[in-house]
Amino acid sequence: MNNSFFKIWLPLFSIIFIAFYAISSYIEPPIQKQITIATGSKSGNYYKTALKYKKLLEKEKVKVTILNTKGSVENIKLVEQGKADVAFVQSGIMGNKNQNIYSLASLYYEPLWIFYKNEGYDINYIIQLISKKISIGSQGSGTQNLSKTILDVNKIDSTNSTIYNYSNTKGKQALLDGQIDALFIVSSAKSDTVRQLLSNPKIKAMSFKRAQAYDSKYSFLNKITLYEGTIDLYMNLPDEDKQLLTTTANLIASKNMNEELIRLLLKQAQKVHSNKGIFEKEFQFPNLNNLDSPIHPEAVRYLTNGDTWLEKIFPFWIASNIDRLKILIIPILTLLLPLFKGVFPLYAFTMRSKIYRWYEDLHEIDIQILSDKKDDLTNALDKLEKLRLEVHNHTKVPLSYRGEYYDLISHIDLIRILAEKKLNEIICNKENR
Repeated sequence: MNNSFFKIWLPLFSIIFIAFYAISSYIEPPIQKQITIATGSKSGNYYKTALKYKKLLEKEKVKVTILNTKGSVENIKLVEQGKADVAFVQSGIMGNKNQNIYSLASLYYEPLWIFYKNEGYDINYIIQLISKKISIGSQGSGTQNLSKTILDVNKIDSTNSTIYNYSNTKGKQALLDGQIDALFIVSSAKSDTVRQLLSNPKIKAMSFKRAQAYDSKYSFLNKITLYEGTIDLYMNLPDEDKQLLTTTANLIASKNMNEELIRLLLKQAQKVHSNKGIFEKEFQFPNLNNLDSPIHPEAVRYLTNGDTWLEKIFPFWIASNIDRLKILIIPILTLLLPLFKGVFPLYAFTMRSKIYRWYEDLHEIDIQILSDKKDDLTNALDKLEKLRLEVHNHTKVPLSYRGEYYDLISHIDLIRILAEKKLNEIICNKENR
């Protein structure tokens, strides 16, 4: 058996090891489990969403770093410069100009809110804001970008109105203090700022009378309705139906980001954003709508097909590692085929060797009983008895090999009978003398 192992199996296992080592050089190395996310200010919804992602990703042993920024414009620059792997941006802000950034998904609606001082009349048209003091969001924010688009198409600028670049927090306070007349905010309906302004009787929220016109003109805008009492039934917020315009919060990524991390990130995004919201239907988000830059192929695959069958069976990283090793399947099968063919003969040889190894001892005893000496025959009978006992105690074989086992026992008994017969003859001859 030892000769067989060294002559056949050792070279075969050596070939397999060398082949595996050679093929492994073509397999991508394990990825670094870390993601840097560019968000916005700590008071914004992007930051709160990033915290949810961080909690889920860290359960998957991924280190998450969150970068606070001024908003979407800065987030895009950070991804371009490789300082962030992914970022939240407002739809309609990027366009198709950047080939170094991929879109991953739309995550949720971000309505444009226009709050203005309640002076006893309604403002339903943007043009009514001419000559007013207006805050359109901080520099570099998605709010500023969208506000300028809306104001420009209505011919409102710094020549006929006073424009301020206040943050949401500063702009809200300025509006409450009467320092400005109107405030543009792009934010979730669940934000504290939106709720506080809706509940203040000195402030009113604009209902876009021409919301459908903006929806038709801009691909990144959608018309939505905020129904009376939706925010708070007890306080009846808002106190009437409001026609709003909404963008979507989009997730973008660097073109160099690993596909496995993208897949894992989208897996967490589904957990966070698939529930029903004030404007969102259940399982409506994340989706591939309202995306500005080219969509990453892995995002298309995941949001279209969902988890792979491996991901449904194994935890994500185990499934991922199995998938990375798929290049080894063909050589593994090629190399294992002769192994499988040799398994059954090797098994049979191993089982039989447990039996046949005793025949060498039995043969020595068989030669010993050729002697005509009484002591030699007595000694041979003792050895046969010990041999039979050892065979019984140390030879465990399956039922399919018990026939050969009992052949061995029969041969031991046969030699014992011959030895006893010869010993009796010697004893009888001595007595007759």
